[in-house]
Amino acid sequence: MARRLADFEGVWVFERRIVHADGQEARVTGRAVWSREGAALACEEAGEMRLPGAVPLRVTRRYRWEAGLRVHFEDGRFFHAVPPEGGETGHWCDPDQYDGSYDFSRWPEFTVTWRVRGPRKDYRMATTYRRQEA
Repeated sequence: MARRLADFEGVWVFERRIVHADGQEARVTGRAVWSREGAALACEEAGEMRLPGAVPLRVTRRYRWEAGLRVHFEDGRFFHAVPPEGGETGHWCDPDQYDGSYDFSRWPEFTVTWRVRGPRKDYRMATTYRRQEA
């Protein structure tokens, strides 16, 4: 089933795993809230990042999701389009390539995976979102 913008509205919990090519790994757990902002949705993520041997870090990120599942960074720059039925997407952020994939097959749980490559970046990041239970 094709996803629509309204499908994402609400509170979600997420788990993110980031694995660098050198084997270093980070994990992030937190909440993502998609809330109405005019005809769009503001997506605000807040969580805690854990790296081996380090003090946990507080992390936040904000995006704007618009009609057609077009995702923009907080500063208004276009990021990528979410495939409504899941599948591949991408973003070139000079000099880095972000190749993404959305999997909605277990809706209302979904996974977003990014493979990032560039002169100083080489990692895979997988995030699973689940609706927060009341």
